[in-house]
Amino acid sequence: MADSKEYWTSASDQGSVRISEDVIASIAAIAASETEGVGNLYSGIGTNVAEFLGKKSLAKGVKVVFHGDLVEVEVSLLAQYGYNICEVSKNVQSAVRSSIQSMTGMRTSAVNINVGGVSFETALTVPADGLQ
Repeated sequence: MADSKEYWTSASDQGSVRISEDVIASIAAIAASETEGVGNLYSGIGTNVAEFLGKKSLAKGVKVVFHGDLVEVEVSLLAQYGYNICEVSKNVQSAVRSSIQSMTGMRTSAVNINVGGVSFETALTVPADGLQ
């Protein structure tokens, strides 16, 4: 069976290192999720169906493409209500770029952000007369 995953390979006199696109996508997803103002990452219907069937993906909402020694990352997210979407997007770009560089040594050619909507957090409401 053929391996359909892409790998970035670095060879040296001591051997080689292969990093899967899934690893890069996971790093990017964690960095984006931890950025203030990001409500959630989202992906297409195919991933949602796979999750429903029990196949969870940590890298949901992240696409990775290798271009030689560079990597291009695309992150799809929902911004939290009340945050400046442009600032959140810039912060996500910076966090993803920094995380990939520090954890793998790879450089990014681009970190593209797709904001697909706004998420609203549900607030816990307390009755005016206190807890019952």
